[in-house]
Amino acid sequence: MARDATGHADERIDTSLQHIGQAPLDPVTGAGPVALPSIRTSTVRFASMDKLDQAQAAKQRGERAPTYGRVGLETHAALETLLCRLEDGERAFLAPSGMAAISMALMAYLSQGDHALVADCVYGPVRYFHQTILSRMGIAMDFVRPDLASLQAALRPETRVLYLESPGSLLMEMLDLPTLSRWAHDHGLVVIVDNTWGSGYIYQPLTLGADISVLAATKYIGGHSDLMLGAAVARDPALIAKLHETHYALGNTVSADDAWLALRGARTLGLRMRGCADNALTVCQWLAVQPQVSHIFFPAWAQDAGHALWQRDARGSNGLLAVAVDFNNAQVRRVIDALHLFGIGYSWGGYESLVTQVEPAALASHGYWAQTASARMQAGTVLRLHIGLEDPADLIDDLRQAFAAAT
Repeated sequence: MARDATGHADERIDTSLQHIGQAPLDPVTGAGPVALPSIRTSTVRFASMDKLDQAQAAKQRGERAPTYGRVGLETHAALETLLCRLEDGERAFLAPSGMAAISMALMAYLSQGDHALVADCVYGPVRYFHQTILSRMGIAMDFVRPDLASLQAALRPETRVLYLESPGSLLMEMLDLPTLSRWAHDHGLVVIVDNTWGSGYIYQPLTLGADISVLAATKYIGGHSDLMLGAAVARDPALIAKLHETHYALGNTVSADDAWLALRGARTLGLRMRGCADNALTVCQWLAVQPQVSHIFFPAWAQDAGHALWQRDARGSNGLLAVAVDFNNAQVRRVIDALHLFGIGYSWGGYESLVTQVEPAALASHGYWAQTASARMQAGTVLRLHIGLEDPADLIDDLRQAFAAAT
C-alpha cells in the first residue's frame, strides 16, 4: 500500500480505523481472529541475553522496545499506532487518564524556574495541577486569554510552554491555533494542545502547528463510558525523546484490557461522532427558539462566535455543547433533576446523553465569558450538555418537560 509523506498508509481515516491492530493470521493454518486479543503481561521474556541487550539498546535510543510489561506488548502498540494515525503523529505515549497525559506532557518540557502560558479556557484540573504540584516544584503558570495581545503581555524570558485547548473546555470557543502556534514558535515555546474534543478524528492540532497533542481516550475514542485512558502524541524526534524519558520515569502504564477496549471503541469512532454531532445540531435548533435560552456555545452552530474557525480548521463536530439559560440556581437544579434521558455526570464522549451545571466560579476567570456575555447571560446559568445517540426527538421532549418543571 502507498504511504503518504508522514509514513502513514495512504487511505481514508475510516478505513484505517477498521484495520489498524487487526489480529495477524497464523502462518501455518492461515486462520485467525478479527480482533487482536488483550495481551496482558508483567514480565517480558527474551530468547537470549543478546536479544535482551538489543531491546535495552533500542529503548535507550527512544524506540518502542518493551523490556518490561509497563509499556505493554502488541495490544498497546496497536493502540499507539491507531492514535498516531488519528493525530497524524509519529509516537504516542499512553497514560492512565487524560489528566495523567496532560501532567506527563507538561512535566516533559518544564523544569524548576520555568514558566508556562496557559489559555484560560482549558480543562479546570490543569489549574489544580499547577496549584498543588507544579508551583511546589518552582514552575510558574499564567492563565490568560488566548489572543496574541494577552499572550505577548504575559510572556517572560523564562516562558517555555504554551498550553491550549481548542475548543475551550466550558464554552467551546475555537482558537486560532495556526496563528497562536506561529507566535509561540517565534518565541521558542513548545505548544501543547488538549485535543480531547477532536480526538484526532475531527481536529488535528499537529497539522495546525502544535507540537504535542494530548487527549483523554476515556471520551470519544473509548466511546462506551467504561474505561479511563489518556495519551500524548508528537512528531518531532527531540520532543518525542523528552516524552519518552518522562513517560518511563513517571511509570505511566495502562491495562491491556483498557487498551483493547479503546481499540474496540475506535472502530466506530466516526459513526458515533457524526451521530452525536447530527443530534446536537437538531437539539440546538430547538434550544435556539426557547425563550429561556440566551446563548448556545457550539462551534458547528452557525451563530457561534467560533463558527468560521471551526469551518476552516475542523473536519466535523461532536455532541458537546453549552447553553446559557435564564434560570436561577434553584430552577437549574430542578431542570437537571427533572431530566429522564440525560444522566448527571462530569464526563462526556460516550453513547449516552449527559448534563452538568457549569459552576459560576469556573466562569469567573474565563476571559471569553467576560468579553461575550451580555447582562442577560451574566444573570443566567450555563448548562453543559452531551448529546448522545438517543433519538433527538426524545431528547427534545425530555428537555421541554424539564424546562417546564423549572417554573
